[in-house]
Amino acid sequence: MAGLSNGVNMNEKTRSGKVSAPETDKTESGFGGEGDKDTGKSKSIAISGLFILAFFYTLYFTRAFLLPIVLALLLTFLLRPAVRALKRIKIPDVAGAALVLILLLGVAGYGTVRISRPAAQWIYNAPESLRKIELKVSHLRRLIEEASQAAEELKKVATLGTQNAIEVEIKRPSFTDAVLTGTQEVLIKSSLMFILLYFLLASGDLFQRKLIRLFSDESKKRKVQTITREVEQKISRYLITVTVVNTFMGVSLGIGMYLVGMPNPVLWGVMAGFLVFIPYLGPLIGLSIVTFVALLTFDSFGRILLVPAIYFFLETLQGQIITPIVLGFRLALNPVAIFIWLIFWGWIWGITGALLAVPMLTVFKILCDSITPLASVGEFLGR
Repeated sequence: MAGLSNGVNMNEKTRSGKVSAPETDKTESGFGGEGDKDTGKSKSIAISGLFILAFFYTLYFTRAFLLPIVLALLLTFLLRPAVRALKRIKIPDVAGAALVLILLLGVAGYGTVRISRPAAQWIYNAPESLRKIELKVSHLRRLIEEASQAAEELKKVATLGTQNAIEVEIKRPSFTDAVLTGTQEVLIKSSLMFILLYFLLASGDLFQRKLIRLFSDESKKRKVQTITREVEQKISRYLITVTVVNTFMGVSLGIGMYLVGMPNPVLWGVMAGFLVFIPYLGPLIGLSIVTFVALLTFDSFGRILLVPAIYFFLETLQGQIITPIVLGFRLALNPVAIFIWLIFWGWIWGITGALLAVPMLTVFKILCDSITPLASVGEFLGR
């Protein structure tokens, strides 16, 4: 009996071993366990990283294609209220869009002609201007000359024994060629942007109607219509307000520069109006430029200091008082988000990206505030 019971026990152990062995193998091999989950998470992170890199790559290398589209969309929100106002007096969208664009092109063309000649003259005279500033700061000249002599001595030491070396000079494109190439590129992009802008303005509410038709439920249609109209009104109000405020800044600075006797006050006013779009860096650049021009223009130290003082006062008034009161604190943006966004778009699209960074960020915040699933993102972007 004892032997029989031992045999039965051994058979039971064998069966239990056969049953439990696959479970152990299954757990250890990771099928359906924690290993599978970790692998899935790793793959998801890797795919997300590759997608983000591909997205940045696409933004950078398609900037020539995307920039006119983004500019046209922003100008559409800015100019659509004018087209709708013309429609109320029985002027159709097609004719109203043409009238608005003709007026815009006329103002832009006049402004470009008015400031292009003095701007080109300043750029052409830049070397001579630098020499004039060097004469005015003559107390630093001795230090500069000593530094130059030290550099020459180091150069002589470094070139000992290399007198017979063959020098290779790489010729770069001349300044004129670079300007002509840049002008041609700007004209092509501007033409594409204005053509697209006309079609967007002339189409009226076509895209909004098509978006509403995608939904079959009447309640959803009304909700989508309300959200799209609200977002469009907020974006248009923001862009119009910012344009008016920046125009006020440019006109005020131009008048201030004229009163203190600065040459080409219109040029500095237009420059200041555009640089307001670039927070932090824009006013710093404008302040440096007008100070440089004041050093060239005036001999009196008091008048030289008066120019940057006027710029600083107007910029502080605009940035700290007028803009927050007019726009309200609801559209106030997080300074960290602004700075990161500015660096990103400046790196991706250059100076044009830096100019468009804050308007695009504000438009994105308005969209997030109006769409419930994105409300947390809008809250993060706010101050």
